[in-house]
Order: sequence, then C-alpha cells, then structure tokens
Amino acid sequence: MIEVNKNKCLRCGGCISLCAVSALMLTEHGIKCDINKCVNCEACVRFCPVDALKIKDE
Repeated sequence: MIEVNKNKCLRCGGCISLCAVSALMLTEHGIKCDINKCVNCEACVRFCPVDALKIKDE
C-alpha cells in the first residue's frame, strides 16, 4: 500500500494520472490510496518529484 507524506505532497496529481489501476485519488484531505486496487508497482513512488510517496509494509 502507498503511504503519503501530507507535509511533502504538492497535490500535483501526477501520481494519480499515471496509476494503471486507478488506486490513487485526490480528496479534500490529499492523496488517498485504495488498498483494494493498489498492486504495489511503485510507479507513483518513482514519479513523485518531492518523494512524498512510499510503499508501506502491511
């Protein structure tokens, strides 16, 4: 599952648009990850320009 550092996140939406399984969404509280959709491909983690995303061990 993806963990978002809300202090670093710019809410640019880049991670959302590149997620192949539509697991990420932008809410009024920031980026959220749907754990039922996320396949831990890490594409969003590698993309994030401010390193606000990381894989969280479950």
